[in-house]
Amino acid sequence: MIACLDLEGVLVPEIWINVAEKTGIAELRLTTRDIPDYDVLMKRRLQILEQHHLKLQDIQEVIATMQPLEGAKEFLHWLQSEFQVIILSDTFYQFAAPLMKQLHFPTLFCHYLKVDKAGKIVDYQLRLRDQKRESVKKLRDLNFKIAAAGDSYNDIGMLEEADVGILFCPPEKIVQEYPQFQVTKDYGELKAAFENAMRHFTKGPE
Repeated sequence: MIACLDLEGVLVPEIWINVAEKTGIAELRLTTRDIPDYDVLMKRRLQILEQHHLKLQDIQEVIATMQPLEGAKEFLHWLQSEFQVIILSDTFYQFAAPLMKQLHFPTLFCHYLKVDKAGKIVDYQLRLRDQKRESVKKLRDLNFKIAAAGDSYNDIGMLEEADVGILFCPPEKIVQEYPQFQVTKDYGELKAAFENAMRHFTKGPE
């Protein structure tokens, strides 16, 4: 059994929202909870960074002040005792490292930023288009049972491909658009949802 989790909004705060609050650039508050097309969202972000002369170091300095969501470390510790856990995220390795350290380095699949010698973020390199869905698909091809949890539009492919898909504290519009997924609103409910998935996976023949 493998548990696949989104990172931002499930275990840690949204990085770009924190950058928006530190810099006062309101448009950086937009995330995959608002804009379904990740490419559109990232190109907009890169334009904003260019306009405001923000470099990788500026964002990393914000990330260095961030901590996991309250209760996230305890939940993740429990989950790792019951499942193999993989974090499937559309963040970047250059952003995630300090947060992964605080979470005791769970396995993370994410993307890379292209950064010039001056520290300017010039582009990004996807590991694979729709990597969350494709990762779950490949894991199922290896005969793993997958329970997945996320909160945003870019998690929907992962949830659809998993044996069990769970929404965690999603915006109401996503709840309305995807009623097939169980909605959880705190780590207690999320733990119960994974426990139910575990019972379903290990249930013997009738």
